[in-house]
Amino acid sequence: MTVEELTKQLNLTCMGGKKGLGKEVTGVYIGDLLSLVMARSKEGDLWLTVQGHINTLAVAALVNMPAILLVEGILPTDEMIQKAEEEAIVLLTTHKTAYEMACALNKWL
Repeated sequence: MTVEELTKQLNLTCMGGKKGLGKEVTGVYIGDLLSLVMARSKEGDLWLTVQGHINTLAVAALVNMPAILLVEGILPTDEMIQKAEEEAIVLLTTHKTAYEMACALNKWL
């Protein structure tokens, strides 16, 4: 399923990286410890996190993740939005918890 399709199905807000909306999501990774995300996430994963800063994008780019979903109402910094545009990594937001989103994503992935 593409990032754009998930965004519509789950009523998510896209904050940046819109050039990447056509990328495929093949899995989900939930975590906030950047070193653990680098070691255990996979290419194609949608990353659910509360880390709304630029270092998150560096990790997502390293692993080749199509999108980051900031949960619990966390908003990205302006710097993060700008870098997302450059990297074509979609930044999504929701007020729901990571658990709520994981349950919803289970239906689609």
